[in-house]
Amino acid sequence: MKISGGVWKFADNVDTDQIIPAEYLITADRKELAKHSFKKIRPEFAKEVKEGDIIVAGKNFGCGSSREHAPSCLLGNGIKTVIAKSFARIFYRNSINLGLRLIECEIEENEINDKDALEIDFDNGEIKNLCNNKIFKFKKMPKFFEDLTEIGLIDYTKRKISERRANEEKMKKK
Repeated sequence: MKISGGVWKFADNVDTDQIIPAEYLITADRKELAKHSFKKIRPEFAKEVKEGDIIVAGKNFGCGSSREHAPSCLLGNGIKTVIAKSFARIFYRNSINLGLRLIECEIEENEINDKDALEIDFDNGEIKNLCNNKIFKFKKMPKFFEDLTEIGLIDYTKRKISERRANEEKMKKK
């Protein structure tokens, strides 16, 4: 699978209160949350972000509280992937559960810039900066996490339950 999109670049230690400030947590609706994303550190983000854009950040992205609103908000903005040097563990798990793809990759400060265009090849574990043709390798997620991220934990669980029931019905008919 390949995706491409424009870059929104962030520094180290972007916490969940920067992603979605606490005062806007009055709803769980992704589109409503998305209107307030990064309001205090990049006020233009919610108005200018495009479906399929990619966040590139430094270390410890998603630190802070354990709220699921942060990855949900990003999905509401149309962000499908976040690339960072490292992620806060609870943000990482919440993102997988909700279907937000995360890539841990060591990228130097000047190798990817705001508004660059990236192409990500998940099958081969490569990120290509289409503006300077640099290629970055990343470790692919385990297959189970890829499956979870593809549709999110709830829909993945529903699918597995449905498959199990169908198999049980087949067994009964034999």
